[in-house]
Amino acid sequence: MNKTVKSTLVFAFTLLTTCTLCAQTGEEARERAIKIADRIVASTTYDFVNKETGETYTSLKGMKPDINVKVKSKYLDWHYTNGVTNLALMELGDKLGTKKYEDFVLKNMTFIFRPENQEYFKSLFDKTLKEEGWMPIRNINWHMIFRNKRLDDNGPMGASLVVLNKRHPNKAFEQYITSTDQHIRHAEPRLADGTIARLWPHENTVWADDAYMALSFLVNMGEVTGDISYFTDAANQILNYTRYLWCPEKQLYYHCYHTDTKANGVAHWSRANGWVFMATADLLQKMPLSHPMREDVLKNFQMQAEGVARYQGANGLWHQLLDKTDSYEEVTGTAMFVCGMARGVKAGWLHLDFIHVAWQGLKGIFTKVSPEGDVTAICAGTGIMPSLTFYYNRPQWTNDPMGEGPVLRALVEMIDAPKHASIKAESQYDKIK
Repeated sequence: MNKTVKSTLVFAFTLLTTCTLCAQTGEEARERAIKIADRIVASTTYDFVNKETGETYTSLKGMKPDINVKVKSKYLDWHYTNGVTNLALMELGDKLGTKKYEDFVLKNMTFIFRPENQEYFKSLFDKTLKEEGWMPIRNINWHMIFRNKRLDDNGPMGASLVVLNKRHPNKAFEQYITSTDQHIRHAEPRLADGTIARLWPHENTVWADDAYMALSFLVNMGEVTGDISYFTDAANQILNYTRYLWCPEKQLYYHCYHTDTKANGVAHWSRANGWVFMATADLLQKMPLSHPMREDVLKNFQMQAEGVARYQGANGLWHQLLDKTDSYEEVTGTAMFVCGMARGVKAGWLHLDFIHVAWQGLKGIFTKVSPEGDVTAICAGTGIMPSLTFYYNRPQWTNDPMGEGPVLRALVEMIDAPKHASIKAESQYDKIK
């Protein structure tokens, strides 16, 4: 065979194989996403259970309030993690052109806001709060709906209602959205410069997590209402969080900043960095191109992408503590970085080089998501503590909304992600004199 012809055939075969593998990987992202989503849908039952007696109920009508009665399915709990998962499921349905997952979210929210269900748990909440105070109410199902005192109570769940209510208007949804809007815009604790902060573990502590807890709601409200002030508030949060939390030496965010001691926390926690990155990607996606703060937000996003890419591990995953390779490989932070980078490349916010980082991250995610759709290596819910040991030893969960939502969002973005390409050396030789 002619040497030139042979070389051409080898090159063509290599190109075809590369394209096929890329297509297969994108198809695999689609298949894994469907497996996760279908498992969630199939496992959700619309029953209540008495945790003490084991009795199950299909209705709460006429039942005496009992603190042991809970919704049976964790996907019907009221928690920010289900808010993220609801948004991810609707994004997956939009990507695939199916109403299946949107209908599932609608069914869940309709069940939660059914008057007899709300009345049952509200009466239990009021009685327990009056007689025993704030701590015991945490044992009451849906207590976060009625407590409405923090972003974990209302931010992402409220955001998923904003998206759902636009498609399926409902007075109960609208009332909750209004109360969430009032809380986040006027009641949520803030510093003098408008930065959202919590009153614990120190008074006025800035948490990186709250970038997503707040922006998920603000950004979707901005899109639905057309009110530019939502985007301005969201942009200010991201840029202020960077002022308080960014470590220029490591090009990462700290988990927190304590305003009383003027000191950052000890950890560059993966999911905290992921919350900021994913929140910024959501903001850029929906923020008007003409917004005066858009360029600053974009530069901030690019800065974080460049920083976090340098900490990707050998298996494509990022570690629980980004700068500590002796900490475990963790899937939620990884998924948030993959989601943001893939969207950033597709939207033209990031150079195509970052899609290679995202593809490697996807390979890592596949090692933590079984072909049947089981998601592992999910770091448990994590507060702030002044010791790295706390972060090293956080438990890992399987099949929990804490990880399923971020992983679904990453898979959705990778379904149609482009392949990586770079300038070939030989194509440039003629330019060299």
